[in-house]
Amino acid sequence: MTRLNALLLIALVGSSLYLVRVSYESRRLFAELDRAQQHAGALEHEHERLQLERRSQATPLRVEKVAREKLGMRSATPAVTQYVALAPSSPVAAWPSAAASSAASLASPASGGRP
Repeated sequence: MTRLNALLLIALVGSSLYLVRVSYESRRLFAELDRAQQHAGALEHEHERLQLERRSQATPLRVEKVAREKLGMRSATPAVTQYVALAPSSPVAAWPSAAASSAASLASPASGGRP
């Protein structure tokens, strides 16, 4: 009978130690989960704040103000607009007429309007 009692005592101590270890690990994991959730909430709050700041920075009045002050830009008026005329010998100047002739050939009755 004493052997059985000794064996049961060893099993009881072993299961008690296992229960304490599992309980400790459970508390540690719960505390870690709570910290992670708090960190996620803080990150979400920061994200919302940054989104709001981005929207406020991108308003047209703010962009115009920054362009005037930091970049030295000014509004385009007819007084400051410069028009550039292409020389007739320029290959770029011949491009619109070449495009028009190719478009006309694509729409010709002989091809049926298909390329």
